[in-house]
Amino acid sequence: MSDEAIIKRLKVVVKEHGGQLGLAGAIGVDQGFISKVINKKQDISYYLIRKLCFQLKYSPEWLILGTGEKMINKPESAKLITEIQMMRTEVDILQARMRAYEMELKELREQLRIEDKKAV
Repeated sequence: MSDEAIIKRLKVVVKEHGGQLGLAGAIGVDQGFISKVINKKQDISYYLIRKLCFQLKYSPEWLILGTGEKMINKPESAKLITEIQMMRTEVDILQARMRAYEMELKELREQLRIEDKKAV
């Protein structure tokens, strides 16, 4: 999944709603939020994707992958959005665990260096 590709499709959605302000009003978010995402000052939010899918009926497959129909035509699309959110949560948890392990490893290396200096 390329953020650049998703941003390109988000720009299509913005254009279809008369600009950032129109889209922001349609999904109930601040125009600045949309601007930050488009200008890569903020990561693409699954919250934004979810709003586009549920409120405006864009297909999550099209928004995220760039495949399939642009608009939701199938009842299972809501299930797909939920699955995407669950996977995103799992990724966030794994990243947090990885950061904790990295910090632990750094502490262990530091302790080893201190012990090596004492042994010399």
